[in-house]
Amino acid sequence: MMKGNTRGTEAADGKGSGPGRFLIRARADTNIQLGIICILIIILMTALQPRMFLSSYNFESMAFFMPELVLLSIAMMIAMLTGGIDLSIVGVANLAGIAAGTLFGFLAGEAGVGGLGTGAVILGVGVGLIVGVLAGLVNGLLISGLKITPILATLGTGQVFIGLCVVLTGGPAIVGFPSGWTWIGNGKIASIPVPFLLFVVLCVALALLLERTSFGLRLKLIGTNPKAAVFAGIRKGRMILWSYMLTGALAAMAGILLSARVNAAKSDYGSSYLLQAVLIAVLAGTNPAGGRGNVLGVALAVAALTLLATGLQMMRVSNHLIDFVWGAFLIAVIALNSLSARKGL
Repeated sequence: MMKGNTRGTEAADGKGSGPGRFLIRARADTNIQLGIICILIIILMTALQPRMFLSSYNFESMAFFMPELVLLSIAMMIAMLTGGIDLSIVGVANLAGIAAGTLFGFLAGEAGVGGLGTGAVILGVGVGLIVGVLAGLVNGLLISGLKITPILATLGTGQVFIGLCVVLTGGPAIVGFPSGWTWIGNGKIASIPVPFLLFVVLCVALALLLERTSFGLRLKLIGTNPKAAVFAGIRKGRMILWSYMLTGALAAMAGILLSARVNAAKSDYGSSYLLQAVLIAVLAGTNPAGGRGNVLGVALAVAALTLLATGLQMMRVSNHLIDFVWGAFLIAVIALNSLSARKGL
């Protein structure tokens, strides 16, 4: 029993020999590869559009809108660590923003949201996060309790959450949020965008959670070796429940940033983010079967794609062609990772 526990733990944290060392090497190789891709894209776009691409305005704009996609992609990655997937993240994100907007409308009454202060904003953030955690709890119960396949469970709940958004809004977007709320999405601290600061803090915290705590170790062990997880006494159902609650909270935080940035909330905002989050998670080296994934890889993957899309937009390339290039880029890198993994094995 003890030998089984040791092998399972080593395989999950990458400190043992064999598969564990391969996982840590594969993760490092993927991150280095993505870092090199980012540098190459910067060099290429600088050569093509030196004045526009290297402008402070360009990088500042990316710092405002990139964090929400990173958080959704990390949420997807966490769901994949256990061998699952969460197709409800966009629905959860929009529901969190709409719930906060509905709360502000209730608190403001006829006076309008302009009079709401910091306390109301903090309450709105709390409500949004609670909505995300509860949505994740529903997903976790369906998957771990009723044993519904993750892709089917979250596909269904995603439609339910979108339906709730439509019910709360009546269809149109909720517009007009307190100034403190819009500051979360558009404000600056020491000339640094607030969304970017929140993104850095959350990424560091999540990286430490997944790499340096027993929680992250157990999540990876469930995806890497389910039998070893059972022998180690890990309650798989409970860990899956916690992982989807964390996924829901991250999706809600992304929804808060999105609604704060655009000063509105609607049921179909960020609809393109779902497929992008799945592809980015895989591009970052996450194993869809579970057991492998890292926060830095996701952040680098989003940075590479954002740099590429921004450069192409400056060259006045059609948005449809950008989608094609983005998809082709994703497929090419994923194929390269797959070939590298086969050679490593």
